[in-house]
Amino acid sequence: MHSETNRLLGYPDDARLLILNADDLGMYPAINEGIFRTIREGMACSTTLMVPCPGATQAIAMLQADPGIPFGIHLTAVRDFDAYRWGPVAPREDVPSLLDDEGDFYHNNRSSEVLARAKLDHVEIEFRAQIEVVLDAGLTPTHLDWHCLHNGGRADIFDLTMALAREYGLAVRVTGQPFAGLARSQGMPTVDHDVVDSYRIPTADKPARYHQMLRTVPPGLSEWAIHPSTG
Repeated sequence: MHSETNRLLGYPDDARLLILNADDLGMYPAINEGIFRTIREGMACSTTLMVPCPGATQAIAMLQADPGIPFGIHLTAVRDFDAYRWGPVAPREDVPSLLDDEGDFYHNNRSSEVLARAKLDHVEIEFRAQIEVVLDAGLTPTHLDWHCLHNGGRADIFDLTMALAREYGLAVRVTGQPFAGLARSQGMPTVDHDVVDSYRIPTADKPARYHQMLRTVPPGLSEWAIHPSTG
């Protein structure tokens, strides 16, 4: 197998590269504790921070106290739960197309509605605000990616995120075609294989499933998104 990503990263074609990224840092305190444990114990390589969430203040303090933890910004425009809500970092009056009737982000089960309603300038205002919160905290993120909205969910949101990454000097986690090809055409390394999201693996089966997958990691760059909140 010829891996352009391996070449860009300085590895031979037959090298088997694996990123274990712990998503959803900042969602709530238990996730923060679980993610830091997985990284400190060598089970994960990096994490991604959800700036709008109620646990983000604690997560930012933890990152400030341990600046060696590699992390990206998990750009967020939806929420996951009915009773546990969060909304934008930007002033609500600046991003009305992103908000539900109660002034928070839409639930993820309404993602198609979000993507149909969201104005690109409102998305940019909110994404930029999330990035600036991290930078204002004196932190140094490594990359951008998206919470739930796969590759941004729309081509123009993908392009916006790539532009923000270039502006702020960050990488982008990109999965699947045609987006991975677009990123490679801009000289950015991307995964060679479909990302494995552990959220879809039953908790009871995860240890055995991980053991099996580790024995069969193919040449090139693979990525597994792990979720301490789900085991």
